[in-house]
Amino acid sequence: MADLHVVDDGPSDTYRVTADELRQFIERVERLEQEKKDLAEQVKEVFAEAKGRGYDTKVMRKVIALRKREPDDVAEEEAVLEMYKEALGMS
Repeated sequence: MADLHVVDDGPSDTYRVTADELRQFIERVERLEQEKKDLAEQVKEVFAEAKGRGYDTKVMRKVIALRKREPDDVAEEEAVLEMYKEALGMS
């Protein structure tokens, strides 16, 4: 097993990292990045299917974002939005 030495200016900043361990970390990240890409493609396909059935995907994305938030935060934001709309005569 080959050793890779990374040395900084100070004597306490010397690190020994095995090349095999480093390669494993990098390969794990690469696999996870590929999985993330695959999942993003699947999400895109689901939105395309929903759009094909007549759903508004822009609104769906907003609903998904709202579901991730705390209900109290959403209610507060909606109350402020309604107040601003009233002030501007948009209600």
